[in-house]
Amino acid sequence: MKRYGIRVRLPEGDTLTAAHLLGPDWEGTRWYATAEARDRALEDMSRQLPNYRQTDVPTQLLEKIERTE
Repeated sequence: MKRYGIRVRLPEGDTLTAAHLLGPDWEGTRWYATAEARDRALEDMSRQLPNYRQTDVPTQLLEKIERTE
């Protein structure tokens, strides 16, 4: 079982949380076998994407999580 994860959410009031888009309760989770793999993915997910304009700012909230089971 993959134990180390990243929870992806949107901040309250983000335009994508509108009911006709993703909705206010949207979240996603990605799981990794090691903390190191999770941390590398988190760093990659946190960087400015090359297809974004320089003035665009991603609004996703990224959170490290861990299963205890």
